[in-house]
Amino acid sequence: MSEIINNRAHRQKVLKGLIKDLHAGRSFDEVKAEFDENFGGVAASEIAEMEQNLIMEGMPAEEIQRLCDVHSAVFRGSIQEIHHPEEVPGHPIYTFKLENQEIKKLSQEISEELARHQVKDDQEQIYKLLEKINLLWDIDKHYSRKENLLFPYLEKHGISGPTKVMWGVDDEIRRSIKDLKKMLSDNNAESQETVQNGNEVITRVEEMIFKEENILFPMALDNLTEDEWLNILDESADIGYCLIDPEERWRPLRSVVADDDAQTNLQDGHLKFPSGSLTSREISAIFNNLPVDVTFIDKDDVVRYFSQPKERIFVRTKAVIGRNVQNCHPPNSVHIVEKMLEDFKSGKKDSEDFWIRMGNQYILIRYFAIRDTDGSYIGTIEVTQNIQPLQELQGEKRLMSD
Repeated sequence: MSEIINNRAHRQKVLKGLIKDLHAGRSFDEVKAEFDENFGGVAASEIAEMEQNLIMEGMPAEEIQRLCDVHSAVFRGSIQEIHHPEEVPGHPIYTFKLENQEIKKLSQEISEELARHQVKDDQEQIYKLLEKINLLWDIDKHYSRKENLLFPYLEKHGISGPTKVMWGVDDEIRRSIKDLKKMLSDNNAESQETVQNGNEVITRVEEMIFKEENILFPMALDNLTEDEWLNILDESADIGYCLIDPEERWRPLRSVVADDDAQTNLQDGHLKFPSGSLTSREISAIFNNLPVDVTFIDKDDVVRYFSQPKERIFVRTKAVIGRNVQNCHPPNSVHIVEKMLEDFKSGKKDSEDFWIRMGNQYILIRYFAIRDTDGSYIGTIEVTQNIQPLQELQGEKRLMSD
């Protein structure tokens, strides 16, 4: 059969069939054997296309996510090197891979501490293990840069299915690390349970490294432009780096870089409103000095603007501009966003509020339908604020502070 699997369409059909068999309950060994028999190698782009097509055909991203580790095990050793990652220090991919090297080292150290914990689970050993797990939480920055910078540009090139699946797995890894930290901090688990959970975390972290370096990064290098890589680099420091601090800054070979965000400005001219007029500089300063985060999406659910206050509550990067808002949320919460927007567009609701605890902050997230003077829907605004200081107010204050 291998001799006829020589065109992309047919390869896609066979790949999808194998993955569907896995999800239907066929044994891993059988699927792996058939894959090895018929595929000498598979390109990262083919895997991305297969996942994208499965989602377009109706398979939920969460279902693909559920067996994501099994998928990578099927493909392991067969992924062709169709594009060598950038090896120039300072390039975003170089930095991602450098972080992965440090994560692997830390994973090995954690594995060794888990082995010691299994033999000796006194308080000193728990502290040593907890120290390593706290360091591993730095992986959140690695994942956040990937999700908020790399994914939006891939989506602009029509690649969204694999990013949704990977984001969901990232969140599962985050939850697993948090659960392990709590287990160690509370000291409420048997050593065997701690070791088992810890080893599962390390396995999933290392599986994600494999997926990034063999699927995600080659796919990104094949599709993103130099300008897009430069934009990613410019905003990476706002999120932060994982376990390292890049010492060099990559620059494209050419000296002139196009500005994807170039727009026609008002410059120093005034924009007139029914109740006054403001310059574009004044408008920007007003939004950026409000004690809230403001984000606006248009009637087509596309992110068009976000404010930049001194202390943002949730990460926003310029790469999100022009991105479909559904792709800005983890797969397991997209249905909430879609239902809210449906209610706003139909006129059933004009606002929706949520509130959550984040450490010592109490976050109020408010959404408002924005309508024109004739009542037609033109978009939605999100306003986020830490209301903990407001809840702590007591009595009255009638005088200015010194």
